[in-house]
Amino acid sequence: MHRPLRYLAAAVIGCAFVVPTLHADELADAVAADYRAHLGDLFDYFHRNPELSGMEHKTSARLARELRDAGFEVTEGVGGTGVVAMMKNGPGPLVMMRADMDGLPVEEKSGLANASRHKQVDWDGNEVFVMHACGHDVHITSLVGTARAMAARRDEWSGTLMLIGQPAEERVGGAKMMMEDNLWQRFGQPDYAMAFHVTSELPTGKIGVTDGSPYSGADTVDIIVHGVGAHGASPHRGVDPVVLGSQIVLALQTVISRDKPPRYPGVITVGSFHAGTKHNIISDRAHLQLTVRNDDLETRQLLLDGIKRVAENMGRVAGLPEDKLPEVIVSEEWVPPTINDTGLTQRLRALWVEELGAEVIAEPEKRKGMGAEDFPFFTTDPYIPSTYFAVGGTPQADFDREEAGGTAVPSHHSPLFKITPEPAVTLGVEATVTALLDLLREQ
Repeated sequence: MHRPLRYLAAAVIGCAFVVPTLHADELADAVAADYRAHLGDLFDYFHRNPELSGMEHKTSARLARELRDAGFEVTEGVGGTGVVAMMKNGPGPLVMMRADMDGLPVEEKSGLANASRHKQVDWDGNEVFVMHACGHDVHITSLVGTARAMAARRDEWSGTLMLIGQPAEERVGGAKMMMEDNLWQRFGQPDYAMAFHVTSELPTGKIGVTDGSPYSGADTVDIIVHGVGAHGASPHRGVDPVVLGSQIVLALQTVISRDKPPRYPGVITVGSFHAGTKHNIISDRAHLQLTVRNDDLETRQLLLDGIKRVAENMGRVAGLPEDKLPEVIVSEEWVPPTINDTGLTQRLRALWVEELGAEVIAEPEKRKGMGAEDFPFFTTDPYIPSTYFAVGGTPQADFDREEAGGTAVPSHHSPLFKITPEPAVTLGVEATVTALLDLLREQ
């Protein structure tokens, strides 16, 4: 890959000359060598030995050991199984890089030679297969690669580097648990924060970075619909919560189509509807489970207010008394939207173009889904300028095969999910180190 040259002017015996310095190429060569010597085996270990959210005991211990070996001061057990590694290297800003480390309760069927066969007892006491079905093994391997590269380049930066191994992202609780464990009070509040996610939806060798919101906010909402039980042959003697619940499901979509401004993203999905026990019994209760998505906190409040208004007033339409109106329960386990800081993101995009080449930056695509992340618990309150970017994990040949009618590229959380590790890990390290060296030169 062609990368631009940067030049350093120097004077020798009164004569000026220009020395080409291949910073990007030197970094790429060093990271590639480190992958062959160390990071490749480390990725293999993480991939074969995934652990469930909040139970990443061996993963966090290995990560902590690797970061200590790189010269960082490491604290374990932050927010449960979280790891914080610090390197102070003179005056300057404090910059944080985060990597999540948990796997999923999925049996791997990728066909890879190093496919996980690991099992673990889950939160409900069931023994389940566990798989890195979302690429967090890439993230923590790259975090170690970043630590080793930055430690080797202490003479190129000044400030404090904070590396975070975060638990329980898949259950969107790990970042919050670390913050509740006084993360900033104990280690310092960063001036900048970064994270990346490997994605099967981008070709290897590509970085995806976007202004605005790369990930949505998410709420979990339950609606308890109270009815009046009766015989199925005598519906006039009761209030049917199945009918009322169905009316609520349909009416909720008017919040999306008529209350929410059309250019503001938002989703209300009823993922579960439970009621009744038998064919000929009208139940006295129905339970609806919802996921609610937004890209800004104003839209979040509009959607939550709309859900409550619709549910309660549909209960009034059905003739229920005020003390029997549907209950709307908004879980405290919510996630704000991930919002990239405009100035920082534009700065890093320009830097990556300059250092890694314009061809590395993927063409921006309009986001079609509203997946969520818990990274913003680190950056929202208090506000910290942050950039969350993506690194490609699927060879272009796989996309070409799919487009020609061949095997589809597996999605995240699929038992078939797989990432080509070397280009994903090494580009993750290169992009991160390039950004850190720039941010940690700032005085």
